[in-house]
Amino acid sequence: MRSLSRRIVLAGIVLSLVLLATPTQAHGEEIPKEYRETIKKGLDYLSKAQQKDGRWEGINGEYVIPCTALAGMAFLCEGSTMREGKYRDNLRRAVNFILDKAQPNGLLANPQMRGESGRYMYGHGFALMFLACCVGEEENAEKRKKLVQVCEKACKYSWEAQTNRGGWGYVSAKDGSNFDEGSVTITQIQGLRAARNAGIIVPNDAIKGAQKYLKDSTGSDGGVTYSLAYGGGGDGRPSLTAAAVCCGFSFGEYQSDLVKRWIKFCQLHLGSLGGGRRMGHDEYTHYYYAQVVYVLGNDRYQKLFPDAKSDELVTWKDYRKSLFDELKSTQSTDGSWSTGNWTAQSVGAIYVTACFLTMLQLDKATLPMYQR
Repeated sequence: MRSLSRRIVLAGIVLSLVLLATPTQAHGEEIPKEYRETIKKGLDYLSKAQQKDGRWEGINGEYVIPCTALAGMAFLCEGSTMREGKYRDNLRRAVNFILDKAQPNGLLANPQMRGESGRYMYGHGFALMFLACCVGEEENAEKRKKLVQVCEKACKYSWEAQTNRGGWGYVSAKDGSNFDEGSVTITQIQGLRAARNAGIIVPNDAIKGAQKYLKDSTGSDGGVTYSLAYGGGGDGRPSLTAAAVCCGFSFGEYQSDLVKRWIKFCQLHLGSLGGGRRMGHDEYTHYYYAQVVYVLGNDRYQKLFPDAKSDELVTWKDYRKSLFDELKSTQSTDGSWSTGNWTAQSVGAIYVTACFLTMLQLDKATLPMYQR
């Protein structure tokens, strides 16, 4: 039997050949002036909310790893790195905090931390995404080597934590009786995607299994259902379907029939946050849907659906106007988004603010995973 290391190396080579044909736009665009102060206030809020050891926390001191990773992503989207930029110190402290909590088995979380024992795979996926986006900015050779090794072990852990259906659950397959569901699966895919973009070895079997999982989770209506653990079925969920489109794009499937079905489902169920209309977990939903519409830009939807009528077109320009106006009007005076939705009250303002700031800064295109 081939050694595990050789299998992973070969898998990484295959993955790079198959999946790296991803159209990207290396340069960003100007963020409209009317939203720049909103972004600045939000970033300053996150900067002040970071604790001395580098962490950010959610409600009751929970959700530490996801909040730390997502807040770090917001600063990376601004253009800061660990080497330079206004928020370089925030980023370095966040990276060091997560590295300090990494486990010898590759898990980027500590199940002993408050609230982590029953959902540590969320933190693992977000943390992998964040660390992988920082790898190329570490100047110190020894520290960079350590960062690469941690990310490689984290990718291997994700692979080993995957269920036999190709998805992931709140905890590893072994700890969770092989349970899986869509939202954690998406988190793992984006973490693995960021690692791949950074040149980290990613097991090809993990990607292939995830692709199959999303396909098998798609119902007749084109929506992605919550879980395959109990046989699948049920109504498609807009949030998971929007996230699935992001994953489809990361797989290089920009024109596949499956991705088109997902996009149509999202279009039917999602507009924007405009008009004061809110839905449960809408910050999570639009965190992914904004990425989808940004990639579509102002003309790709029509290319995918040439028979679409003018009033059916989905464009970044129109979506951005509606979304960003809503975010600007609902921001709290301290720069956060902390009232008016369920997640802010149950998970915390750090999580919501970090998600919204990522959406608001997509035009900067600072990270490969958020580029067209």
